[in-house]
Amino acid sequence: MSDAHRDTVLITAVALNTLLVEHKPVSVLAVRSDDTSCPRPYATAPRIPGAIDTNMAEDFAAPSHPLNGSRPLPDPSQLEQTVRRLGLTRSAPIVVYDHDGNLQAARAWWVLRWAGFTNVRMLDGGFKAWTDQGFSIAHTQPIAPTPSHENIQIGQMPVMDADTAAQLARNGILLDSRIRVNYRGGATPANLPRRGHIPGAYNLPASDNLSDNGHFLDMETLRTRYTSLGVDSTRPVGVYCGAGVSAAHNVAALMMLGIAAPMYPGSWSAWISDPSRPVAIGDMPG
Repeated sequence: MSDAHRDTVLITAVALNTLLVEHKPVSVLAVRSDDTSCPRPYATAPRIPGAIDTNMAEDFAAPSHPLNGSRPLPDPSQLEQTVRRLGLTRSAPIVVYDHDGNLQAARAWWVLRWAGFTNVRMLDGGFKAWTDQGFSIAHTQPIAPTPSHENIQIGQMPVMDADTAAQLARNGILLDSRIRVNYRGGATPANLPRRGHIPGAYNLPASDNLSDNGHFLDMETLRTRYTSLGVDSTRPVGVYCGAGVSAAHNVAALMMLGIAAPMYPGSWSAWISDPSRPVAIGDMPG
């Protein structure tokens, strides 16, 4: 099976090292997050030499909003400032990575694609893939990049709102990328938001896209995983998660399979902001 689509989404550690050794133009972004396993403090955490630190919540999301969810899409003007501060341009490839198999970095990948950067890829296997190859690492604080003057063009990745997600769950395939306990729902502690899922949604945890070594599964296994739920290009498919982070991971996997899927950025955190929206409980779509 051809890896043509995969190569537009992922880059191997060997290929990235070649770019760096040959001093080819490339921007490498280390995506940090409160949910990452990256050692703290971030400033001196091991990194790919030359990698620029980014903060997933601050650089690739807007502040939490009662109606728009806990990780809304960033304000376009703020995102453009971020892009320029990071020195990103369309003329040079962008590589994003984290310490968690891209489960966090996928959000940065998606947002940059949404903003019009088509030459952005995730490091397959994340930071572990880099160290497994024995490539050099740095512990010093990153050098500030030279700012760019690039403009963004938002809307280059498909999105959907709550109504569209509900309709897709009835007339197409809606995938929930969260871990099973959150999808299943049931009794919820008083200090936590309601758990459960959008009625009709199928559970396909983003972490299951990965093999034991943190790389994305091979193409045949990925295709089998998605086609088992009817994702075969014959019906429209969309993705959501808790707040639009892990959903981006599933969007990436689908893109590797040649399927363009809209994401519901507000996801579950926005869905439950309206108490009139239904909540399904249990292991079945409902």
